[in-house]
Amino acid sequence: MKDLVKYIAQALVDNPDQVSVEEVEGNQTSVLELKVAKEDLGKVIGKQGRTARAMRTILSAASAKVKKRTVLEILE
Repeated sequence: MKDLVKYIAQALVDNPDQVSVEEVEGNQTSVLELKVAKEDLGKVIGKQGRTARAMRTILSAASAKVKKRTVLEILE
């Protein structure tokens, strides 16, 4: 899941080398924390959060296959 989010984010931003994804594991849920450069934050979130919502939808579909809940947080 971590690699999937990193791949999508790197394709969207102007500074792909500054994209980092940290995974915080829980019992049934894992949280992915996405950090990008400040000037690329709008590109990852998108208009009215559409891009972020699409990334979360893809992530939830992929995590459903492995029967685990994954949450995406975009950090500043």
